[in-house]
Amino acid sequence: MSWRMPSETAPHDRTWMAFPREGLTLGEGEAFRQTGYDAWTAVAHAVAEFEPVTMVVDPSEIARARRMLSSEIELLEAPLDEFWMRDFGPTFVVDDERPGVLGAVDWIFNGWGAPEWAEWQKSAEIARFAAAHAGAELVSSVLVNEGGGIHVDGEGTVLVTETVQLDPRRNPFADRARVEAELARTIGATKVVWLPRGLTRDYDEFGTNGHVDIVATITAPGTVLLHAQQNPEHPDFEVSREIRQVLEAATDASGRGFEVVDLPAPDTLRDDEGFVDYSYVNHLVVNDGIIACGFGEEAADARAREILEAAYPGRRAVTVDSRPIFARGGGIHCITQQQPTVEGVAR
Repeated sequence: MSWRMPSETAPHDRTWMAFPREGLTLGEGEAFRQTGYDAWTAVAHAVAEFEPVTMVVDPSEIARARRMLSSEIELLEAPLDEFWMRDFGPTFVVDDERPGVLGAVDWIFNGWGAPEWAEWQKSAEIARFAAAHAGAELVSSVLVNEGGGIHVDGEGTVLVTETVQLDPRRNPFADRARVEAELARTIGATKVVWLPRGLTRDYDEFGTNGHVDIVATITAPGTVLLHAQQNPEHPDFEVSREIRQVLEAATDASGRGFEVVDLPAPDTLRDDEGFVDYSYVNHLVVNDGIIACGFGEEAADARAREILEAAYPGRRAVTVDSRPIFARGGGIHCITQQQPTVEGVAR
């Protein structure tokens, strides 16, 4: 078997999501909880304009999901505790030696390093559930990893961060060589580009410890979009500069250097909790479109759409207000997971 994770720009069969449920992540107070339900729903409807959406729903939320979501969105009932589908859901792969075969990598999910606050045991089973529903061959992995911790070009290159896959709370016995061998086996990575870290906010108690999908993404082979914090008052100003230096010195699986394109952060620096990690890098590429994070800043949101549309020619960017998602620890990319189209696979 020769598994390969396609680029997010490859055609999709559908996008997977998980509907919010009551608990620590959704938050306290009816009004605040509603902002979470509304944000996840808005993303689902935006994606559904471009491609099918399958939503996994905890039994406790099935009535609400049916009420809030369009009838076009497929609902699958399964126990959930968290609802960041990118991280606990399967990473879909294809086998170039067996055309028509879809695979699904089941990483070990331990709630981003098994912090005391996390409830993750139910959602850790969803990758297998989704794989079965999609008719995919299961690719079982011993690596503790999340989909938000990797970004690929579809040609053997993967971006990761040292503080995720080498996190002792995730993989206490791993080193770079072991991680790289497992990424080669599961997603076909022949070149791993190690970034030193993620954004500052992501190291808070409720963060992921440095997911790459909020920092940088490969838009096409040899081209990387980089979160660019341009205000020196924000600690990510230095983080952006450090990551740019690493990327400019790196090469991809084909030996090319990277063209690094800045995707400027919005102007907002803080919220009630401290410095924000608002990032337009955390978008989702869909069939003929881009679902872009919005932060209530008309000019900055519009500038981001222009940069994204230039990065993905022929796709239309749609902005969804992502502040309620970021308030809970992530963005649009974090709550979605693409399933690539594989010819011959039953839909």
